[in-house]
Amino acid sequence: MNMNYLEPQGRGAVRDWIFSTDHKRIGLLYLAVMTAMFWVAVLLGVLMRIEQLTMGPTIMTPATYNAMFTVHGVVMIFMFVVPGLPAVFGNFLLPIMIGAKDVSFPRINLLSWYFFIIGGALAVASLFLGAGAPDTGWTFYVPFSLRTGTNVSLAVFAAFLLGFSSILTGINFITTVHRMRAPGMSWHRMPLFVWALYSTAWIQVIATPVIGITLLLVILERSFGIGVFDPAKGGDPVLYQHLFWIYSHPAVYVMIVPAMGAISEIIPTFARRTIFGYKAIAYSSIAIAALGSLVWAHHMFTSGMGELANTVFSLLTFLVAVPSAIKVFNWTATLYKGSTKLEPPMLYALTFILLFSIGGLTGVMQGALALNVHLHDTYFIVGHFHYVMFGGTGFAFFAALLYWFPKMFGRTYDRRWAFAAWPPLFIGFNILYGSMLLLGLQGMPRRYFDHLPQYHVLHVAATAGSWIMVTGLAMLFTTLLRGLLKGSKAPADPWGGLTLEWTVSSPPPLENFEAIPTVDRAPYAYNPGRTS
Repeated sequence: MNMNYLEPQGRGAVRDWIFSTDHKRIGLLYLAVMTAMFWVAVLLGVLMRIEQLTMGPTIMTPATYNAMFTVHGVVMIFMFVVPGLPAVFGNFLLPIMIGAKDVSFPRINLLSWYFFIIGGALAVASLFLGAGAPDTGWTFYVPFSLRTGTNVSLAVFAAFLLGFSSILTGINFITTVHRMRAPGMSWHRMPLFVWALYSTAWIQVIATPVIGITLLLVILERSFGIGVFDPAKGGDPVLYQHLFWIYSHPAVYVMIVPAMGAISEIIPTFARRTIFGYKAIAYSSIAIAALGSLVWAHHMFTSGMGELANTVFSLLTFLVAVPSAIKVFNWTATLYKGSTKLEPPMLYALTFILLFSIGGLTGVMQGALALNVHLHDTYFIVGHFHYVMFGGTGFAFFAALLYWFPKMFGRTYDRRWAFAAWPPLFIGFNILYGSMLLLGLQGMPRRYFDHLPQYHVLHVAATAGSWIMVTGLAMLFTTLLRGLLKGSKAPADPWGGLTLEWTVSSPPPLENFEAIPTVDRAPYAYNPGRTS
């Protein structure tokens, strides 16, 4: 039992990992693949920004730009942002945080990673096979996705497999939370990250089949011309938008709710205070999952829906902001009069709160019908989306990685370099995506290969911002890689953590605990082993 999960368990190191059903190893397998895919998507994004550096063709043709735009979206959304925190930190930490030795279905957990790998491989293969990379955008809107001669079917099938991976993960997490909590681990003693993962899992299980069926219909229509979405065959292209966003708006919360859960762990640890409003934060995760499933049509205010439908979805859009605002209020209240210690995880968590708030407020703006007509399909949407997804989920992912890195790998990283990576990352991010918000307010349409002279200065600023931001990303990932290879040994609880994962060694033992613990206190209230 003294063996930890990083040590070899058989004859072949690679075979040990790819056939392991240990939830911790599976979480790290996800991390390795997602990190590689993240950098592929970052490279494509930088190339697109270089193209916008000048008016007219710069380094690529319009067709290549459309292909890069599509693949950047598919890889970043389906292979990093959606699976990100649940697949990595959920897999690694959920059983430990509730006092279990593993997830309920270890083999299904490994199967979900296989689906993820196969889906990712097919997404990359769609770039090179057939008639060329798909050029539809990551939403695969019909009727263009039905008629283009590019390799759409393979990319759509890849997204389908990635969705299946998400469903399996959700089923596993729901069952694990219900059936495998340690003695004394009541619902109101669960860590808030577990609440977030539980809420997210329900979205994964309920909403993901909708997009799976929709994507299969696109493949069938492209292959057999069945006429579900193609208006030339009596189909309805607006039906595709409804089906797509019935999943894809809840998917936004698959991306952001686990991020909020991670922030809810980091804030009380470094504020040295009990979390303010534990139940409000826990139940707001459930409320986000529920309300978030009812607002999909706010993506479609210009598609010709009726006035009543537009009004109802506009109202629901404002209401869904309330649970998120509850979280931000409670995080701020937790910080109030706290003995805050600014470590790297805390810095990135605070950055998340700022950037996510900007993303949320620019989203509420789009809920106003009159303003939405002006902003729809402009660069404002691109800026808003990235403030939520990258400024939100991305920075929360970095904060979580910095927070749980010593626990996952048993090594520490250089705190000075983690701090040094923050200024270029933060400044570059805001120059890049802040410029996009301004471009959208001026009326610059999104998805355009070129731009008019009145938009040129902001495009140059956005491109320069992308270079600054990537510099910060490179510094951050290099710091973590050096920590992994050369970092000093981490103690069991380097931060003074407040939940069960900090009670075991770093890295955790093979089966997490010598004996299943008995939980006799509320989370975040008191930790006798806490450091100063």
